[in-house]
Amino acid sequence: MAADPPSGHPDMPGPWTLRYEGFDPAAEGLREALCAVGNGYLVSRGAAPEAVADGTHYPGTYLAGCYDRAESTVAGRAVTNADLVNCPNWLPLTFRPPGGTWFTGPPAGQTLELDLRRGLLTRTALVVDEQGRRTRLVQRRFASQARPHLLALETTLTPENWSGPLEVRSGLDGDVANTGVARYRGLARRHLVPAGQGADAAGLLWLEVDAVGSPLRIALCCRTAAGRAEVAAESRAGWTAHLLTVDAGPERPVTVTKTVAVHTSRDRAIETPLRASRLLAAEAGDFEQLLGEHALRWAELWRRCGIEADFDGVGALHLNLFHLLQTHTEHSVDLDVGVPARGLHGEAYRGHVFWDELFVLRLLDLRFPDLARAVLRYRHRRLDAARREARVLGLRGAMYPWQSAGDGREESQQVHRNPLSGRWLPDHSHLQRHVGSAVAYNVWQYYQSTGDRDFLAAAGAEMLLEIARFWSSAADYDQDRERWSIRGVLGPDEYHDAYPWETRPGLDDNAYTNVLASWVLARAQDALDVLPGYRRDELRERLALDAAELDRWQDVGRRLHVPFHDGVLSQFDGYERLAELDWPGYRRRHPDLRWLDRILEAEGDTVNRYKASKQADALMLWYLFSAREVRDLLRRLGHPAGHELLRRTTDYYLRRTVHGSTLSSVVHAWVLTRSDRRASWHYFRDALVADLRDSQHGTTAEGVHLGAMAGAVDLLQRCYTGLEVREDALWLDPHLPSALHRLDLDLRYRGHWGLAITVERRAVTVSLREDRQEPVHVRLRGTEVTIRPGETRLLHL
Repeated sequence: MAADPPSGHPDMPGPWTLRYEGFDPAAEGLREALCAVGNGYLVSRGAAPEAVADGTHYPGTYLAGCYDRAESTVAGRAVTNADLVNCPNWLPLTFRPPGGTWFTGPPAGQTLELDLRRGLLTRTALVVDEQGRRTRLVQRRFASQARPHLLALETTLTPENWSGPLEVRSGLDGDVANTGVARYRGLARRHLVPAGQGADAAGLLWLEVDAVGSPLRIALCCRTAAGRAEVAAESRAGWTAHLLTVDAGPERPVTVTKTVAVHTSRDRAIETPLRASRLLAAEAGDFEQLLGEHALRWAELWRRCGIEADFDGVGALHLNLFHLLQTHTEHSVDLDVGVPARGLHGEAYRGHVFWDELFVLRLLDLRFPDLARAVLRYRHRRLDAARREARVLGLRGAMYPWQSAGDGREESQQVHRNPLSGRWLPDHSHLQRHVGSAVAYNVWQYYQSTGDRDFLAAAGAEMLLEIARFWSSAADYDQDRERWSIRGVLGPDEYHDAYPWETRPGLDDNAYTNVLASWVLARAQDALDVLPGYRRDELRERLALDAAELDRWQDVGRRLHVPFHDGVLSQFDGYERLAELDWPGYRRRHPDLRWLDRILEAEGDTVNRYKASKQADALMLWYLFSAREVRDLLRRLGHPAGHELLRRTTDYYLRRTVHGSTLSSVVHAWVLTRSDRRASWHYFRDALVADLRDSQHGTTAEGVHLGAMAGAVDLLQRCYTGLEVREDALWLDPHLPSALHRLDLDLRYRGHWGLAITVERRAVTVSLREDRQEPVHVRLRGTEVTIRPGETRLLHL
């Protein structure tokens, strides 16, 4: 067997190229997701232009923040869902030789190649029609990073064994639906209705659609050019096209360029979406000019993502960064959008925002802090909605929803279907209240990375305080234990949603939830202390936050119950009462246990009975904090925690975890760094290629796993370097795996645009570019140095 190429994967012949040969119907969805092109305003899947949604192909295009709410009947009850809308298809383009039929695919042979450096998808194909006429096809497309409302497709057609008039049809299709996820097809899927279409006197096609359940209008305008072509137009409701006829032959190739502008009623600084799209489509330059502008912006992005590592997986590293930079960019900043868990690459999870930003923002804080701040602004705009969710439960403060979309209400499903049993089951995932702590953690980490006290004063501190208030309000005092308890919640594991001996949903004193709530209560006071006195007084007055309430926060934060058993941190109170699963038996019967909850339910059993986890839960604490910080947090709560706690807890849960989430490998790679670097590297490699290899068996076709993509990159950036930002300093404690000899990072930190860090086996080099910013304090294993702009320091390990 040939060795993998330097990129680390057979589909990546080089570190900047993703390539697929031939046509594989079973893999088409995966290829469309991974070959998607986007710019933060929109992402368009890499479907063939001649294709339609037919169960094999799915030409979806998604605009950031464009949701529509519709009602469906599920298991006999009416439910409403907000879905990320599959927008009108801008791609349609096909052709036929004289007297032939329109090409609908597949071609006789093809190669897809995605250039990650430039965000350019190239398709080379051979088309043979029913009369044996051979036509060579080359297509290039991109979603402009320079002009985010523009998409461009260039098609070159070269007859090989025929000559004559070539017909080309280039269209816009608004007759689309959300059908990209098979298990959702029983739900309402029509989110758009036609509002108009046609061809104007200037030769532009135009199309408008309206959302069914929200005040959203989308307008597209298309300019198609093919030299001296005869042009006609045809339209019907929700569809419009240009028909171009041009002479072609082996020595007379035909190049057709299609430039499409997209605007919505959510956009700023426009009169109407249609007028804005018409103006942009009419004035846009030719394909090469637009490509040059676009490639220049990608070059800027890659410079700001400087990360060099000497291992054979850099191709996957670049692919993960590429999709992150397509989903959330400078063009996202003013859109009021969060980070969808599955990117803008498909319809999984209905395009909702979960806690995945916890894994994404750590990367952005030190690369693109303006983008991280925009995500936090999205959360702050929904602070009132979070307060409303808390009031519904009779609690104070802000309770952020597990799933969020447009307006910040809870979007989690009420029931879910087990495809193995066919049964509809209650869904209690909304009880994952820990998402609020993730928001608070993101706020504080952003402040630590940037020193942005203005943001903390204007928005961040208010979120922290209201989340802390929620946890204080949610805690009940247990007289017997003389401890505070937080009851009826779910942890990150997600498998366990109730006690097998109880009828109510939820669990008590989830360790991750409680320790993180304690941390939030402490950081809320720290945030107040950081603020200028007048702003601190304003916030306390605005929130009616008095000394008595702050005293309660301190008491709750120091006396929350944290359960232990067998010398390890318990996932939740009562965990030790659960039964052990027959792991050998289940592994014999089910080689893949990632859907263990479904397997057990289909057998008439429940995972709630067993010590089995989908993904890291208690171990998430060591993902968010260093081992020393976790020990300090537990000691603050009155639990002496020795150095062996991490190893014992890791060993205990690792044996009982099925890794049913792509995030699981990220977290386990992190927590194993200090105890088993070989195992850590194994999990890192799994996380890095989770989408490239479609490790979840078909789920990547429905959208990439953005949290795992970013988290895998962050393992290189922060985990193996031991990089932390806290206490107004940059901390380093490198632990390079044996397969990794050197890491080079170029970061932004507290106003510095050029903080370069090189980690090697025996030394760390830190340098600052010359500027007028303050010096940086660096701490490395007990050594503290101050580095001024223009200086380079070599620190020995």
